[in-house]
Amino acid sequence: MRASRPTALLAGAVALAATVSGCSGASSTGARSAQGSTTYQVSADTPAAKGSIPSFSWSLYAEPYSLDYTQAWDYPPNTVLANVCEQLFRITPDMRIAPGLALKSAHPNPLTWVYTLRSGVKFHSGSTMTADDVVASLKRHLDPAVGSAWGSAFKNVASITKTGPLEVTIKLNKPDVLLNELMAASPGTIESAAFLARAGRDYGNPKAGVDCTGPYALGTWAQGDSITLKKNAAYWDRTLTPKASVKFVFIQDPAARTSAWLSGSVDGGYLVPATSIGQLKSTSRGKLYFGPNTAASDLAVFNLKGTLGDLKVRKALSMALDRQSIIKAAVAGVAVPAKAPAARGAWLTAPDRTSGYFSALPDLVYDIDGAKKLIREAGATGKKVVIASSTLTPEITVVANAVQAAGKKIGLDVQIKPIAPDAYTALFTDPHARAGIDLVFTNGYINSPDPLEFYQSFRTGDFGNYGNYSNPEFDALYNRASAVADPAARADLTAELQKIALRDLPAIPLYEAPHSVFLGSRITGAPAGIAQLYYPWAAKIGSAN
Repeated sequence: MRASRPTALLAGAVALAATVSGCSGASSTGARSAQGSTTYQVSADTPAAKGSIPSFSWSLYAEPYSLDYTQAWDYPPNTVLANVCEQLFRITPDMRIAPGLALKSAHPNPLTWVYTLRSGVKFHSGSTMTADDVVASLKRHLDPAVGSAWGSAFKNVASITKTGPLEVTIKLNKPDVLLNELMAASPGTIESAAFLARAGRDYGNPKAGVDCTGPYALGTWAQGDSITLKKNAAYWDRTLTPKASVKFVFIQDPAARTSAWLSGSVDGGYLVPATSIGQLKSTSRGKLYFGPNTAASDLAVFNLKGTLGDLKVRKALSMALDRQSIIKAAVAGVAVPAKAPAARGAWLTAPDRTSGYFSALPDLVYDIDGAKKLIREAGATGKKVVIASSTLTPEITVVANAVQAAGKKIGLDVQIKPIAPDAYTALFTDPHARAGIDLVFTNGYINSPDPLEFYQSFRTGDFGNYGNYSNPEFDALYNRASAVADPAARADLTAELQKIALRDLPAIPLYEAPHSVFLGSRITGAPAGIAQLYYPWAAKIGSAN
């Protein structure tokens, strides 16, 4: 569930990536409850693998709707693609940007980015990557017929051209620092130009598959059941040589996923169901880890023309939510209340400033009487609000019920609309799927270490702007921030964007929780944090013994 796309979980522990090393889980930070007791530890990595194994299995809570990188807008496809396809840059487990298929980028002027490519990289089919492949891959985001979910990232691009055998130049209409950072995520994915031409409209589906450069190649895709990956013997990065082949199994039911881990029929998986945290903490069949996260759990407003179009109603609903109780019921207490739509863990470009930004924000108060007053002032008593719910994850149902109960207390008629698990993710990619829905629970993460990416989703016309929020003041400030190369100065402007978003509430903040992964007793080595969406995490997994 993606809203834009805590890591530094409390005010005294912000900027987690600055305090957590990537040394096999050796360095970690603890999050504390309101009573002060340590409740869980956050670490970038799990203990390193001790050797190879023939294979391991991994759960996905849903089958990927496509493996086309231009449509990779959610956890299931990215969890697979992270091991198969690569980007110009790479996100490391501690959420830093490192060289990937590009050795470096140059920024000779505000409207130009020049990428020097790595030589000798082979696609899974055996052909060698050139600048032509990079140009073809990036230009797909500009093609209306492709309908890229990442088209907004390329909004300022004037041209993408080959300027040498291993050099590609992007020219911009206006300065855009964020585009360069997103070359470490789906927008920067590189595919074989020849394969794209052959596959055509079938690219990324079970019939055609993909032909990328990662440590794993796509094996078989048994629709409705599983995807297998095979080791890429010609992979260029010998520090990430795969130790096992991989089988992804699709298990929608949270209880069934947990049972599969505990029985050993599935070796591990990310995004542990909150209802299983206590059980998985105490089992001898494996270990539960918590990692860095850029995600915050929010209520995304889908319809600003209905009841929630009145800011007083949005504020009232926010005030009626008992976030501490929601955290206890939805995620077993493993979270802290949010103060803004973007999580503290998303603020990695200026970690020394994060605490100051968040301490300057007001706490989100729980005030039923004040909320009732706002509803009366808005003339919204008895008006309907529809929130989507799904059995996809337990927290979706918990939050939907909590919102309905909060609405009843303040005079709103909150109705719950059940959505099938395999249709829930379509809410974030298909505007037609949102018809008749006012509000939805999201786990909004970013793909780069820059919080500006999150707030881009509130820019007028952005793909992730689900409710079509539009504020000229916000747009102008966003344009200023996206042109600033200095990370600290850009972060200061992003903090002002955060204040506007908190004032206007195009999304209502709920809580911040760490990323999670369960590893069965026979395996270890997986990164614990959300970097798994773009880092070839499966290549790190091997024998625990």
